[in-house]
Parts: sequence; structure tokens; C-alpha cells
Amino acid sequence: MDIQSVKQRFGIIGSSELLDRALEVALRVAPTDLSVLITGESGVGKEFFPQIIHAFSPRKHSNYIAVNCGAIPEGTIDSELFGHEKGAFTGATDSRKGYFEMANGGTIFLDEVAELPHTTQVRLLRVLQSGEFIKVGSSKVEKTDVRVVAATNVNMQSAIESGRFREDLFYRLATVPITVPSLREREDDIVILFRKFASDIAQQYSMPPISLTGDARNLLTSYSWPGNIRQLKNVAEQLSVIEQTRQIDAATLRGYLHEPKGAPVPVGVRAGQGSASEYNTEREILYKVLFEMRADIADLKAMVARMGGEVPRYGGVDVSHSLAAPQPSQSLPVVAGHYDGDIFDTAEEVTEGHVEKTKEQVRREEILRALAKHGGRRKDAARELFISERTLYRRMKDLGIEQ
Repeated sequence: MDIQSVKQRFGIIGSSELLDRALEVALRVAPTDLSVLITGESGVGKEFFPQIIHAFSPRKHSNYIAVNCGAIPEGTIDSELFGHEKGAFTGATDSRKGYFEMANGGTIFLDEVAELPHTTQVRLLRVLQSGEFIKVGSSKVEKTDVRVVAATNVNMQSAIESGRFREDLFYRLATVPITVPSLREREDDIVILFRKFASDIAQQYSMPPISLTGDARNLLTSYSWPGNIRQLKNVAEQLSVIEQTRQIDAATLRGYLHEPKGAPVPVGVRAGQGSASEYNTEREILYKVLFEMRADIADLKAMVARMGGEVPRYGGVDVSHSLAAPQPSQSLPVVAGHYDGDIFDTAEEVTEGHVEKTKEQVRREEILRALAKHGGRRKDAARELFISERTLYRRMKDLGIEQ
């Protein structure tokens, strides 16, 4: 099947040479049983490629199972992937099949594979080498015939060098590597994608579609899109719903591309914002954002007090900053990727006003604020804190935060 037919079948839009090359590799490797590792930034559409590989493989009539490795707590991921026997752990009242057993004869897609703990990486390596696995709480070796496709937005070489990911597992997974290009590498596709998203939202809500002036199109293509296609769709939807005028100029569009003071700064340089040398490391950006947010929190508390409102609390922590929502012209973009480092690695204490707090207290309050802001949803809170959901789960456990 030709690439254009594949795009139509899976709803992929664009004519980028890099995108076509990635699709071509996916189609060539599909008839084989080789493992594939898909890399690319968050929001570029990596999830389409394992579906394409499965659909054009001899396994297309068998199960296709997608697993988000970053969304499963470390304590249960082995059971989820490989199954467990009755009584293997507290709460294991029955035996359970794991995803590798359920996908026997088909394809399993391991998204965010770099989030797997080391013990699970060892089990996965054995499956890739011999097709063998052992359920949690069992000593019986079982077999499975599964095609593994994995994806990550993490720099795998850095993960290997830091000891977070096994090098031998990387080479087993990346028998065939596929790199999905970022949106800024597909400059000619940006306006086409925007029109498609604007048309979809207009049709969904029975409203006239928005259009862009020439200067707005230039701004659209010059922006770096740190959140990639996901962010572009978000901007198109916001403009369609919020703006009354149906023709969007550059001044209006710019309000949806720049963050308000204290908002997370995406890694990467936007048009007109200077060079990347302004920030030596991602950590410096996070330090800057954190302390700017503290000033904003104080301002918002004062605003709430003037309005005569009661400051809400969550877990004993003041979360009044979550009351304020950005205005339409200050809409937050989707920020790509996660940051699993410790913002306070080098800090013994943090001062807020005249009150000194330990880094554990500060970290606890930041987590509780993020949970409160997102109604207790750990996935959204983790994104807010620039960490993976697994890291958030571990920190909540260490800090005694129950939910």
C-alpha cells in the first residue's frame, strides 16, 4: 500500500519528507516480527505508528494491546504486564493474565517505555530474547509469541548513560528505530493542520470556521510549537470557541502562543525570544518558573482576600492560587515531555516570605496544590509538575500523601 493511502486510512495529514520517511520505514518493517522503537517529542503522534505496523502485519487479525508504562504504579506493573498467581500479594484474590499473555499472537505497544523500573526491564528483556516470562508469585516459565513496539519521548542515550535504562534492552527494542519529526520540522504542514482542526471544531459545534490573515500564518509557522500537534490543536480549538471574529490576525494569535508571567516555560526557543543560550539548562528554567510562581501566588491570595472569598485548602495546604484562571489572551500552551529531576536537589531550604521550609515541605505543598488544581487527577498533576505519573506516585508515597 502506498503512503498516501495509509495517511487517508489513519487520518494523518501532511506531506513532510521526514514524516513520509517515518511512514515508509513503518510499512517496510510491518511484515516482519522485528521489535520497533518509536522516538519523538511528546505530541507528535507516535501512537499512530504501532497501529500502522500492526495493521499491515501478519498479526493484524490478532490482539493489539497498548500499554502506557508511565501510568502504571511501580508496585503493580509486573503484575499488569506478566500476570500474577492467586495470593502473590495482598489483594491478589484470583489469578490474572498479564498483557503479554493476552496479546499472544498479536502486537503489544509499550508507550513511555523509558519509565519502566529496572526489575521490569529485566523481565521484558527475557521476553524479547526467548519469549518466556514468569507470572508474579509463580515459578512456572510460560511462553508467549508477541510483537513488541515501544515508544518514548526520552533521550535514550542519556537514560542509558545515567543508568535509568538498560543498554542491552535498548538494542533489543530498537532493532528498527523510527523517529517521528516534531511539528517545527514540518513547517509546510502547520497551516494545513491548523485548518483541519479549525474545520473539525466548527463542524462539531455548528459554527463558521476561523481563518488566518497572512501575518497570522507567518506567526503560526515561525513559532516553535514545543507541544507539537497536540498544542496546535489546542490553540485552534481555543481560538474557534473564544474569539468572536472569524478572521484571526497575528495580534490575536500571539495571545494564545505566549505564556502569562509565572507559567511554565517550554524547553526550546520561540520566535523572537532570543537564543537557547539564555538558559544553560532545563533546571535553570524550572528554578526561574518556580520562584516567579511564588510571587504570583502572593498576589492571588491578596486578590481573593479583597473579594471576600474564603481561601480553599486541600490536605491542609493553601491552594488559593488555583482559583485564578488565565484570560483567553493568556492561554497556556501544552508543554511537551516530563522532567524527573529534583528541583530542590541543591537546596537545603526554601524561603517563602519570612517562613523557612524544608525541601520536603515545599515538595509536599507543590504536589498537593497540583492535585487540588486538577481535582485529584494524578496524570494532570504530574504534567503540571514536569514529572512522570510514576515519579509522582512514588513521591506521594514517600511524603505520606494519601489519595
